[in-house]
Amino acid sequence: MKVVRYKSSDGLEIQAYLTLPKGVAAKNLPVIVVPHGGPWSRTAYGFSAMHQFLANRGYGVLSPNFRASTGYGKQFLNAGNGEWGRKMQDDLTWGVKYLVAQGLADPKRVGIMGGSYGGYATLAGVAFTPDVYSAAVAIVAPSNLTTLLNAIPPYWEAGRKQMYARMADPTTAEGRAALARMSPLGSADKIKTPLMVVQGANDPRVNKAEADQIVVALRDRHYPVQYLLAPDEGHGFARPVNNMAMYAAAEKFLAGQLHGRYQASMSPAVAQRLQEITVDPKTVTLGAPITAIK
Repeated sequence: MKVVRYKSSDGLEIQAYLTLPKGVAAKNLPVIVVPHGGPWSRTAYGFSAMHQFLANRGYGVLSPNFRASTGYGKQFLNAGNGEWGRKMQDDLTWGVKYLVAQGLADPKRVGIMGGSYGGYATLAGVAFTPDVYSAAVAIVAPSNLTTLLNAIPPYWEAGRKQMYARMADPTTAEGRAALARMSPLGSADKIKTPLMVVQGANDPRVNKAEADQIVVALRDRHYPVQYLLAPDEGHGFARPVNNMAMYAAAEKFLAGQLHGRYQASMSPAVAQRLQEITVDPKTVTLGAPITAIK
């Protein structure tokens, strides 16, 4: 892992961490962008299982600390206010541009993979910049920011005002319009990138409805989408067998689109679990919409 710095669309300097695969020339590589969750957190320098796994499969891996990340001062943190899907997304896109300009990345083999806010950024990447990415894995990913905020659980209540201030306030007409504009679901008709959606059925933060909505939107367009749904998981996978199944599916999916390596073999338990959590998009139904502001 090494530090790289580049300018975003408005000249703001972004620090990112880059890991390159061993044994191959650092030229014209397939690359995976891995945006962190939060978004009010950061990626730290040091060992990353995700980076090492993907680098082992032949990918360059870029984790940008986009605006709104912590650790760079209040001005940098506040620069992300109201910028979900906008300048925060530019900070990822310009990272791709930087790697392409350096000759490191093959522009036709760039993927994006992340969880929570990183999952949102993954969906936003393929919805708002459909020409940038050739594969995407969205893990516990908000697809509709209005339903995300409407479903805030009781133990998030202390953070509601912060989320309204940093995203948009759904109690106002202006805020509702901004949330709609920033929601990947509203631009699902523009998605042309192969997509894998991963969700925990018991997620209290990013409800299952967030995954179902985007899967149904793509399915109804007759656009192929892969869907993994674990009935015994919440906001991210905790059980090792579920994680192994998810990564087995993800690496095969990414290899199919970006031509990296993948390990076809897996234990019988993992193979069985992967079969159990793989959902046919044709079977997905939407429940009652989440509309009340609590």
